Amino acid sequence: MFIYLALLFPVLILVVLIAMERVEQPLRVDQLGLDLESFLDTARPEEVETFVSEGFGPALDRYWKRRGKVGAH
Repeated sequence: MFIYLALLFPVLILVVLIAMERVEQPLRVDQLGLDLESFLDTARPEEVETFVSEGFGPALDRYWKRRGKVGAH
């Protein structure tokens, strides 16, 4: 019984590490920070209001529509 546990434990740790890698991958993307910086530099007041009230996604959509780049993010 202990032999099976000793053999299975490293495999379980490896599976958990691979799962955590997949969870962390989207968190490491810096592109969102760059988009946010350029958005805040050139956004109109109503777009900033949308950002504050509804979040980054809808505000960025309005921003891209105004710039003529629908869905460019």
